[in-house]
Amino acid sequence: MSRPRAVAAVLLAALLAAVTTACSDGSAARTAAGARPSVTIAASDQLGGAPVYLAQERGLWAGEGVAASVTTQPTGRDALNAVLGGQAQLGVVGDLPAVTAALGGRELRILADLSRFTDWRLLTRTDRGVTGFAALKGRKVGVPQGTNVEYALSRMLASAGLSAGDVTVVNLAPNQVTPALARGDIDAGVTFPSFYGAARTALGERYAELPFTGYTARTLLIAGPSADEKTTAAVVRTLLRAQGELAADPAGARRAVLAQSKGALEASYVDAFQPRYAYGASLSPELLAELTQEAAWAKTAQKLPGAADGAVIRGHLDPAPLTAADPAAVTLR
Repeated sequence: MSRPRAVAAVLLAALLAAVTTACSDGSAARTAAGARPSVTIAASDQLGGAPVYLAQERGLWAGEGVAASVTTQPTGRDALNAVLGGQAQLGVVGDLPAVTAALGGRELRILADLSRFTDWRLLTRTDRGVTGFAALKGRKVGVPQGTNVEYALSRMLASAGLSAGDVTVVNLAPNQVTPALARGDIDAGVTFPSFYGAARTALGERYAELPFTGYTARTLLIAGPSADEKTTAAVVRTLLRAQGELAADPAGARRAVLAQSKGALEASYVDAFQPRYAYGASLSPELLAELTQEAAWAKTAQKLPGAADGAVIRGHLDPAPLTAADPAAVTLR
């Protein structure tokens, strides 16, 4: 090859390399800039956390530039452990798991009270003679310990002047309460509302229940140590949008929750119980008061460390993301 040709070839190769590198770098930059931050949300109560499941079903996360993955855990305690263990950045849990973690000095922030529920039932059998909460004295009562269902039982007992020491508490998984009742292993039980129908079916004519509205269970959105502020704020904004869609289209929201449950929930249960939840993300003085009362019970009942006072619980409430998205939703000062 002549020298002029050789020089031309070298210059052409250099030019092509520069163009290729520029295109490659530009593509990489576009990919990096266009990539949505990912977040994993560990959830438990599917009706209490309905805005999360509605956002997932309708793909609302993309509107806030977030790629979210929602996993459903058997209990709020399991969802909490996923957050504290780093498997999820955010969690949808009941009030008791959040309180016990706060008393234990764990790193978590309570971002919002997503929903509230008061329609509890003590499940029992007609042949056990449990016609009032006072009749539980000396009886065996099944309950999934470490969940807000255990706290519901404590409030039922307290309404009759009883405590956990007056009964034999049997620790059961939520889905084990009904079989234990059917076998006669326990005299009564408290479990998640999604199992009320199964208990009625399994026990048939022997089924009996005592309604209880003396405890407002709250479904909380929490953030763990690995949650970053920007993504957390985007999730809160998405849930507020989902909350609005739920209010505007309750039937559509029920279908979304049912679809996201992947067969774990029955349509009859979702249709009957979702209207019994009060939705609306908030951080209120009432929430702080109830969590403080719950902390005092948990410290004694579960022998937990940490001071059970309002200042400790208040230190775990993070109003910044919700305040930025909807200032009126935060009445806690």
